[in-house]
Amino acid sequence: MKLKVGDNVRVIAGKDKNKEGKIHSIDRKKGRVVVEGVNMITKHTKPSPSNQQGGIVHQEAAIDASNVMYLHKGKPTRLGIKVTTEERNGVQKTVRQRVAKSTGELID
Repeated sequence: MKLKVGDNVRVIAGKDKNKEGKIHSIDRKKGRVVVEGVNMITKHTKPSPSNQQGGIVHQEAAIDASNVMYLHKGKPTRLGIKVTTEERNGVQKTVRQRVAKSTGELID
């Protein structure tokens, strides 16, 4: 998965299609991401020592990573990997960088 926490993404499928937000967390094993303000669910909680009142809580739920696209300069794009070799102090090191497929620009 080429997405990272903090990336801005747009939802391309599902009930929240065309919504945008930042990635809060990623579950790489299940291939799911949590995006702020997207896929809101209603959760009923019981009163507990930490939550005195209990009640109804609204929170984001995970969606499949295939349903989001990375936003590069405000437009959704696919991501690729560019592998380069870099030499420092006589030692060669391979460096992997993310690339926007639409423009070919490197992403920090």
